[in-house]
Amino acid sequence: MTASLDEFLVCVIARLLDDPAVRHVAVGAASPIPGCAALLVREITSSRVRVSIIHGNANNPFTDGGCELFDCAGQGRIDAFFLGGAQIDGGANLNLVGTGAYPNIDKRFPGSFGSTFMYFMVPKMILFRLEHTRRVFVPRVDFVSAPGTSAPDVYRPGGPKVLLTELCLMSFDATTRRFRLETVHPGHSLEEVRDNTGFDFEVPKRVPETPAAEPDRLDILRTKIAGEIAKTYPAFASRVFDTSEA
Repeated sequence: MTASLDEFLVCVIARLLDDPAVRHVAVGAASPIPGCAALLVREITSSRVRVSIIHGNANNPFTDGGCELFDCAGQGRIDAFFLGGAQIDGGANLNLVGTGAYPNIDKRFPGSFGSTFMYFMVPKMILFRLEHTRRVFVPRVDFVSAPGTSAPDVYRPGGPKVLLTELCLMSFDATTRRFRLETVHPGHSLEEVRDNTGFDFEVPKRVPETPAAEPDRLDILRTKIAGEIAKTYPAFASRVFDTSEA
């Protein structure tokens, strides 16, 4: 049973979320792969994990997504969340504002919204950026929308734990303020990761290959989760799971 890249990444994220400490996963807008993973974990844990997808109506418990989402996070009621960035540097700093010398930026992005607050408050923050190039993974972000680490006297129960891309999985150590390569995806190499990353990162003596998608979870993803995620992301579901024929 061969998985597409999207399905493979869904299963990788599902492993990260299949954790007794994770009881409530929130997923922001425009995040179909994390959304699929959260729904998959809810299914395989017999609904032990609560899922809130802040996009559309299906699996969205909020009537005013931003305010209620932030309230939940501030009360410690969200255990895992996802963030990305137009730029990410080796200190896990995120840039969602624009590239170039601020305020005279060359290209403007949608903005930070509540990313900084969520970055500080959610214990298991998963950085997810499909594109793995030096355009994204830079030596230093042009603008810090959300800092990867904070001073010791700053109250911060949350922060980045892992980074997942099309090439690899990395962990982040807030003490050393560095990423560590954990696994490289099948068909890719350490050299490819290095060539496409603009910052240094820790490398173990032996770099394992990221495990393939589990056949049983892949089956659940295609037979049950596909239809569920189609309620929120119909175009994604049609492309990945061909739900247009369902």
